Amino acid sequence: MAHIKNKEYFKGRGAQVNTHNRFLKTEYVAEHEEGIDELLLQNSATTLFEEHPKNIVSKSKSPDLPFLQSINPYQGCEHGCLYCYARNAHEYYGFSAGLDFERKIIIKRNASELLETFMNRKGYVPSTIMLSGNTDCYQPIERKLKITRSLLEVFLKYKHPVGIITKNNLLLRDLDILKELAAYDLVHIAVSLNSLNEDLRQKLEPRTVTSQSRLSMISSLAAADIPVMLMCAPIIPGLNSDEIPQIIKSAAQAGASGAAFTIVRLNGSIAEIFKDWIYKTYPDRAEKVLNLITQCHDGKLNDSRWGKRMNGDGKVAESIQRLFKISLNKYMADRSMRPYNFTHFSPANGKQLNLF
Repeated sequence: MAHIKNKEYFKGRGAQVNTHNRFLKTEYVAEHEEGIDELLLQNSATTLFEEHPKNIVSKSKSPDLPFLQSINPYQGCEHGCLYCYARNAHEYYGFSAGLDFERKIIIKRNASELLETFMNRKGYVPSTIMLSGNTDCYQPIERKLKITRSLLEVFLKYKHPVGIITKNNLLLRDLDILKELAAYDLVHIAVSLNSLNEDLRQKLEPRTVTSQSRLSMISSLAAADIPVMLMCAPIIPGLNSDEIPQIIKSAAQAGASGAAFTIVRLNGSIAEIFKDWIYKTYPDRAEKVLNLITQCHDGKLNDSRWGKRMNGDGKVAESIQRLFKISLNKYMADRSMRPYNFTHFSPANGKQLNLF
């Protein structure tokens, strides 16, 4: 596994390094590049890998997550968001959490068939299933493969509640299905937006749509009476934490019915990826930002404590929490998401009944 840092800045990529995969015993490095004919670290094109899982619904035991079931039709994500906690999961596939995460995408074409099998289990009691619990289900390759759309068709067929979190306005392609799901109170959508500063967005989330496109997506969903909220995440103290009031105000004006946030945490290989990136991108404030992050997580960049890892603790985290709460009360105090309706679900919805 390569553990090679890039001296040049790869535009259009979040990570600028391929970190070592902790599950592999060996790694190779470039110590004397002048003797190498071919670069070991290049900004190569995206490669797709097919996985054929036997199950598609993942179950979480995390006590601080609002959902316990999720589906990820893709692993890895071309969006390339620098901070993404899903990067670490790419190491289970033998890849790096760095550049590999953004250009080696694993696809699951049989996701919708597996979901039908899951819903037809004997005695199954419906519980909300989240799309994009790990990586964005509307990342660029979805435009061609339509795996997420096929999943939504199954949710509608069985009248099963589904949650979606995304930062890509490709979601609006499926407005027809989403409207039908909303008519039965079967869908909640969270639009991820953590900065209105396009210069920062392009560096932090290089292959995502603009902040204005995401606000327009919120407007379109709200106009279609589809429950939509803002996911203001992650908040990175010293980079985007000062934008919280304006982000919430803008989302409220667009029609969002609520908001939530998380504070960045740099677990596993993400710490090395983030440090490499911030020293290259914002060298003037790198130390300050890293310092502020550690102040939110008990003096560490890596935080896995239940109940603390999402919103942090300490004075810096408390100031962020207060600013978020004040802004939420100011701009969205009278709003809430319509609750899900679980009464419509029936396995018979997806089956042809026997007439004899």
